[in-house]
Amino acid sequence: MNDHQFDFSCDVLEQSHELPVLVDFWAQWCGPCRMLTPVLERIAEKFGGKVKLVKINTEEYPDIASRYNVSGIPNVKLFIDGSITDEFTGALPEAQIEQWLKRALPSRYSAEVKLAQDLVGEGKERQAAAILDEVLVNEADNIAALALMIRIRLFGHPDDALKLNERLEGEPGYGEFCDAVRTLGGLLQKDEDALPDDPVRERYRAALTCLRSGAFSDALEAFIGVIRESRYYDDDGSRKACIAIFKYLGEDHPVTLKHRRVFDRALY
Repeated sequence: MNDHQFDFSCDVLEQSHELPVLVDFWAQWCGPCRMLTPVLERIAEKFGGKVKLVKINTEEYPDIASRYNVSGIPNVKLFIDGSITDEFTGALPEAQIEQWLKRALPSRYSAEVKLAQDLVGEGKERQAAAILDEVLVNEADNIAALALMIRIRLFGHPDDALKLNERLEGEPGYGEFCDAVRTLGGLLQKDEDALPDDPVRERYRAALTCLRSGAFSDALEAFIGVIRESRYYDDDGSRKACIAIFKYLGEDHPVTLKHRRVFDRALY
């Protein structure tokens, strides 16, 4: 872009209502900026049609840099619908920037994923799964769709959920969720006939039955009972199960809040 013909309101703010705009704040004297420029150009080309790259020289447009709190360069900001939605500072590795942009850009299928979420809330998981299948065919790395599909498949088809979970591994913000799914998937597939003999065996089996039916509160109550009587039964399975359920549901979920303190006390 020719900076002398640059109109920030038109080329960034207005444009960002039509297409996300990636703004690179740079200066000629900045070595890292010159390193980052070809990287951003390659990435913008890879994402062809999904984002527009605009470069702003902070020496020529200090007022814009000041308005948007650019204190260090290179500084890259993503504008969507006239506002900054994400940013980073410094010459990051190309792969890291790609992953950042992939997460930051809105999906073309956000409305479909939202509809699937609403359907799950209404108990219409089959309809939600059909929508998510279509989304994932067209956008295989749609993180929100993957996470929701894992939730739908986990208790009825744990094999499928665990395969999907492998695709979600490593995504920022999903570490605890992936750990929980991996643990719960293992429990759901457990061969009960192979469980060790122990006075708590039947209670442990009852906990697994509750878990398979999605009765989380009853499952936690049974697992905590096992912890009290035989903490390390099935390779500390009850403790691992409780932690996985808490992570899966979230720390603010009513079931988690009901059982978390009781669980903590049972350990000590």
